[in-house]
Amino acid sequence: MAEGKLKIAVVGVGHLGKEHARVYSQLPNVELVGVVDIDEEQGRAVAKRLGTNFYSSVEELDGKASAVSVVVPTRAHYDVASYFLKRGIPVMLEKPMAGDLKEAMALDELSVKGGTILQVGYIERFNPVFRAVEEYPMVPRFIECHRLSNFNFRAKDIGVVLDLMVHDIDIILHLAKSPVKKVEAVGTRIISDKEDVANARIIFENGCVANVTASRVSFRPMRKIRLFSENVYISLDYEGQEAIIYKKSPKLTLDSLNLEGLDAKSLIDLKDYDFGDLLEVKHIKMENEQEPLKMELESFVDCVLNNSRPTVSGNEGLRALKVATEILRKIEENQRVIAGV
Repeated sequence: MAEGKLKIAVVGVGHLGKEHARVYSQLPNVELVGVVDIDEEQGRAVAKRLGTNFYSSVEELDGKASAVSVVVPTRAHYDVASYFLKRGIPVMLEKPMAGDLKEAMALDELSVKGGTILQVGYIERFNPVFRAVEEYPMVPRFIECHRLSNFNFRAKDIGVVLDLMVHDIDIILHLAKSPVKKVEAVGTRIISDKEDVANARIIFENGCVANVTASRVSFRPMRKIRLFSENVYISLDYEGQEAIIYKKSPKLTLDSLNLEGLDAKSLIDLKDYDFGDLLEVKHIKMENEQEPLKMELESFVDCVLNNSRPTVSGNEGLRALKVATEILRKIEENQRVIAGV
């Protein structure tokens, strides 16, 4: 082992966990000391490919790892993450934080009381195009999100709210910076025994409103967010790694538009209207940027080495889960109404 490297292990090396292990194996300030998986064949294959050790249980990691990534099914998040937090070992925990609020609250409490770092894996916070837009000052009044994907048969223990929508919930809470006042939601099962499509409306105390749609039974993937404020409109495409920012110029007033000079036909398509210098338009296109997962795990490593606050703390992970849980409650409530129960 090179001196000064952080010894990290990955617990759970399925579809996403093996990517955690791959990234750690490439970081210059990390030594990947091992991987753990209940599937011995899968675990050994990943360990061999990355030149590290395979362990069949978390107990075998005692004394070997200084930090861990926990990438197991949601139902096992509490048991695995709490094992390490109780021992003062920093945890990078994939989203959602836990299977229910009670478990998530317990994990956050273990982290806070023990002074042990707990970072929750909301990867869109590290998406290069989101980070570029985040630097643009705005107070959103309306937020619209669409997150659509194909059904992948992997996250079978959770529905689309905890599988996909929770990413947008975290982003919305991060941007709105206000307590939630009210939640409305609908959803339905299509392929699985849990909701596969969902729509939620989140109303905040400061007047901001977010409309969120998620589907895991779509033919064409989509990950987009639109932000509207008094002076700025931002359209962001996570998938395409680009964003367009429209900012109202101080010159833009109703008088400056001279709408009386437009006929009815022109009003149908405002893109034909020459706004000139009345709008400032900025196009952001990210090229050859680092992958978000690498940025996320580098951030976790930096937090552990410098004992600093993670970008997405346990408290923020808990906050997102609280809203997701309320959305699920509203979906179930509406399903009972439809069924006449």
